[in-house]
Amino acid sequence: MEPLGWLEIIARIAQQLLPVWIALVITFALSIRLKRRLGLYGKLFDSNVGMIGFAIVMFWLFAAFFADWIVTHDPLGQVSGLRNASPGEALRSPGDMYPYYLLGGDSLARDVFSRAIMGAREVLRIAPFAAMISFMIGISLGLPAGYFTGKLDTGLTFLANLVLAFPVILLFFLLVAPEIQNTLIPKVMAGILFIAPILFVTVLLNSRFFTQPAKRNLYVSVVLLFGAWAYIGLVFNADPVGIWGMSPNLLNVFVAVVFVNSPTVFRIVRGITLDIKTRDYVAAAQTRGEGAWYIMLWEILPNARGPLIVDFCLRIGYTTILLGTLGFFGLGVSPESPDWGSTINAGRRLLSVYPTPALVPALSLMSLVLGLNLLADGLREESLKD
Repeated sequence: MEPLGWLEIIARIAQQLLPVWIALVITFALSIRLKRRLGLYGKLFDSNVGMIGFAIVMFWLFAAFFADWIVTHDPLGQVSGLRNASPGEALRSPGDMYPYYLLGGDSLARDVFSRAIMGAREVLRIAPFAAMISFMIGISLGLPAGYFTGKLDTGLTFLANLVLAFPVILLFFLLVAPEIQNTLIPKVMAGILFIAPILFVTVLLNSRFFTQPAKRNLYVSVVLLFGAWAYIGLVFNADPVGIWGMSPNLLNVFVAVVFVNSPTVFRIVRGITLDIKTRDYVAAAQTRGEGAWYIMLWEILPNARGPLIVDFCLRIGYTTILLGTLGFFGLGVSPESPDWGSTINAGRRLLSVYPTPALVPALSLMSLVLGLNLLADGLREESLKD
């Protein structure tokens, strides 16, 4: 078979991405129709910048979700004769396989298009959840530090500044170094960091339903049982059902991301709390006799949601860049992983001769981070109108 031209390549890629296009159309149609009922998320669709960013982010999110249906070849599979193949190169004996490498092959004869799509799944299964846990830890420490101040604030701020004093990349390299993986440090750090979300949700529900013991006991029990199940699986890889679990390398990267991001979130939350706690509605809640945690979690935190949501989007972008950097230096999830950083590193050696294997993941990484930044700009623009 003859190689495909660029128009044919683009048409076939668009066809492979059909589930993504359908999901995007449905998402936008429903969101725009119901935007007046969806709070800040609905207001996002009044911002052109926000909609563009949202579209890019959702494109990659849907691509990661439907990756098994989109890819044309096994991202780890090799096809003889297609080493450093040009985009649109045909397979010599396709058999039951897709007959073309749409974006060419890499130095190990693996399909670049399939690896780029699967790379999105590798990135998006770490970055958002690591950012979410970082926020829970930062909120759990930043709220009491800003609300109570005093020695608690001084101690927590000192620890946060101590972590932030290290260069981020250097600290990342130290935490994910192979020598560290062979010690108990990742397990101990995971045990401390992963218990924070359980405590956060428990205190959140307990403070909200403290005057309703039946509901409080039910909700807290469910959280503790579910949290203990996830905790055992993630930290000790001992989930009997096999739903929760991380490889040692992935756990190490995850812990490093959470540890590096948490102090910055802490400082943001602390600063916002110092400002909001002087507002009249906080004084009114104190006059009613509300507890400190209720005031922090149900009076201060909701009114800080705008800046925190914006920072959450930006932080996912920062985390994506850090993961790409780790992969580029060979400290990512695993050597054969299709994550974008590792793929860029593998393709850079022949960049001047075969640019596609390095350019495709580099452009993918750039577009996702750009989308997150545009989404954050749109959310910031709309939150300022509240």
